[in-house]
Amino acid sequence: MSAEDRRAMIVHAVLPLLMEHGANVTSSQIARAAGIGEGTIFRAFKDKDELFDACTAEALRPDHVLDAIAEIPVDQPLEDRLVEAAEALGAHLERMGALMSALHASGRIKRRDPDQHLKGQSGTWKGGRRESMAAIRGAMVELFTPEQDRLRLPPEQLASLFLTLLFGGRRLATDVDAPTTRQVVDFFLHGAVEAG
Repeated sequence: MSAEDRRAMIVHAVLPLLMEHGANVTSSQIARAAGIGEGTIFRAFKDKDELFDACTAEALRPDHVLDAIAEIPVDQPLEDRLVEAAEALGAHLERMGALMSALHASGRIKRRDPDQHLKGQSGTWKGGRRESMAAIRGAMVELFTPEQDRLRLPPEQLASLFLTLLFGGRRLATDVDAPTTRQVVDFFLHGAVEAG
């Protein structure tokens, strides 16, 4: 196994532990989860901080959500496409939030440079969040494009509006009044006023 493959394997084994235990995860827990000896951890990473940084970078990568959006069949109704995309995006946000919350709760508060490069197994996300959001927006444009002849706005603008509504709603809604994904998509497509 190459050094990069070993690092990736350790990161994928450690991510669930970090979400559960935060920075309090022990080297022996990491070794057991990865099926390796403790010494192997520190041959792959200089210390736990470097490992935690690699896990954070992996959780922030949009690759998984981009793959999920790319797999949505564009021949199904637009509403169904948007529901699937919104659910994939929600899962991505929950994964990121769970990791950040666990790390913060365990005392690992580390401010990142917003333009820091996120390096991972399948490439580099230059510019961090900005580049990630541009890639997600581009994937959403692809879902709108087959309907462009009947849309009121260009697919690029609708993708931006949809993401704003989706992400803003998750941040602002409480558990009591949080709309379902289908309700968000229905509102986005049909508005707040009854037809007729």
